[in-house]
Formats: sequence, structure tokens, C-alpha cells
Amino acid sequence: MNAKTTAPLTAATSAAPASWRRAVVNHPSWFPVVASALLLILLFAGAQVKFGSFVTPGVLSSLFVDNAYLIILACGMTLVIITGGIDLSVGAVMAFSGIIAANLLQNGVNPTLVIPLMLINGALFGLMIGVLVQYFNVQPFIASLAGMFLARGLAHVFAPRQIAVNNAAVLSLNNHKFRFGDWYFTGTVIIALVIVLITAWLLARTRLGRTVYAIGGSESSAKLMGLPVARTKVLVYVISGTCAGIAGLVFTAYASSGYSLHGVGTELDTIAAVVIGGTLLTGGSGYIFGSLLGVLVYGVIKTVINFAGADQAWTRISVGVLLLAFVVVQRAIVARASRR
Repeated sequence: MNAKTTAPLTAATSAAPASWRRAVVNHPSWFPVVASALLLILLFAGAQVKFGSFVTPGVLSSLFVDNAYLIILACGMTLVIITGGIDLSVGAVMAFSGIIAANLLQNGVNPTLVIPLMLINGALFGLMIGVLVQYFNVQPFIASLAGMFLARGLAHVFAPRQIAVNNAAVLSLNNHKFRFGDWYFTGTVIIALVIVLITAWLLARTRLGRTVYAIGGSESSAKLMGLPVARTKVLVYVISGTCAGIAGLVFTAYASSGYSLHGVGTELDTIAAVVIGGTLLTGGSGYIFGSLLGVLVYGVIKTVINFAGADQAWTRISVGVLLLAFVVVQRAIVARASRR
């Protein structure tokens, strides 16, 4: 009787690891995402051991609140990088959108008009970069760099000084907390998570998503298959620009002001988070939820350094080391895939 019952159990337990190994081997793009998840768990565990009260609802809730704008930027950046491109303009576009909003709100313009203008502003910058990349054959690095300088310069000309935002409707996006016991969320976090779900759905369930992956894998092959390559490449930059406009709204509510120097270096933080989340810089592979993990890793590192009272320069150093490690892992994955 025992032999009859234990044999199937033994077979089942041995089959489970085998199926898991097969799944991982057949999907090498999961490696960086799994590594990012494990790194996040290790960071939480180490911080809890070190500080004793790190993994609490308050700290975890603030982690999302403080990085809501970065989550939104990472969603748009993920789409761009999967196509093999890059967008260096997102931080400057976010700041310019915030300046526009702060200026208009200060002059009494209704938020229902201001918010669409912020999104349109971001979309227009994305459209400009996408057109330069696709129809004028400008390298994405140069096209988006031009967009970055243009947006940052316009922000400074538009308002060289910081502009306070006093509109209750906009500020409530960050100030009003929805509490669930000791947990809390703000409107900015809800916006960020909605953007995550929408972009994840676009990548996983739509023709646009399949075309984005195809372009990153091989643009020439995507054209031979009759996929709308030109339209899709322009559209991903428009989406990235729109995400920058939404991030401008979120950051304006978070900082209670608009300023031309807001978001300096944010584009690099966004790229780092996306790469740490498993998106290949060479294109063709990446996941929105991986980018979310990358942002959380970045946020936890920054929070740990604040807890320790160390200089914020250590955030850059830590992220730089992680980025280098994940790029090496990416190169190993690409080399393995090419051999197969």
C-alpha cells in the first residue's frame, strides 16, 4: 500500500523541479526579472535585520508614493527600449509639463484644462522624437538628447524660478491618503499602478505589443512580415512622452511646485530601473512588471541610505554597480541565445 502511494508522489516531486528548470531554460529573458525580484527580497531582508523596523506598512507605502512618477516614466521607457531605442528627454519633459501646470494653475486656469495640456505637451515631444528617429534616420540617442535640451531650455525660459502650486484638486492627488489599516495609498500611486496595468496589457495582449517585440528582435524581419514598423516606432515615443506628461502631473502634486530643474538626471534613473528590471538594452525583451521591480529596487536602496544617514551619493554608486552587473547578465543572455 505504501509503495503504491509514495511512487506517484516521488514522481510528482521530481517532475516539478524539472518542469521549472525547463521553463527557465526556455525563457532566458526571465533571468534578469527573477534576479531583480530576488535582489529586492534580499534588500528588504537585509534592511529589516539592520534597522529592525524597515519592512512596515508605513515604509512600504511611502516607497510607492515617493517613486510613483518614476514608475510611470519606466513604463514608457520600457516600450522604447524594447524596440531598441532610448529616450533621454523624459526628465526634462516631466519638468516642462510641471512648469506649464504650475504657471497655469497660479493664473487660475481650471485643472480640467491644465491636465490635458500636460499630456498633450508630453505627447508632442514624443511625436517629435519619434518622427526624427523614424523618418529622418536620426539616432534615438541624438533625437531624444535634442528633445531633452529643448524641453529643459523651454522650461527655464517659461519660468526661471520655482512656482508654488496651491490648487487643492491637484495637491489632493498626493496629500489625500486612502488608508487600509496601517497601509495607505495616494492618488498618485493609483495613477502609477493604472499606467503599469495599461502598458502591461498593451505589451502582452495587443498587436502593438507583438510589433514592439518584433521590432526589437529584428526590425528588418518585422518589415518583411508586413508589421506596421514605422507607425509603431513613432507611437512608442508618443507613449513615452505622454507618460512623461503624466509623471509631470504626479511630480507637481508630490513637490507642490513646478521648477525648471525638477527631474534633472531622472532619465538616467529611469533607464537604470528599466535595465535592472530585466529589459535588454539591445531590444526585443522586457516586461513592465520587471521595470516596476527595478523602480522598487532603486527606491529601497535610496530609502536604506536615508535610514543609515549616509550621503545620497551612495545611491548613485549602488545603482551604478547594480546596473553594471545587470548589463553583464544581459550580455551573457544574448550570447547564450545566439549560440542556441
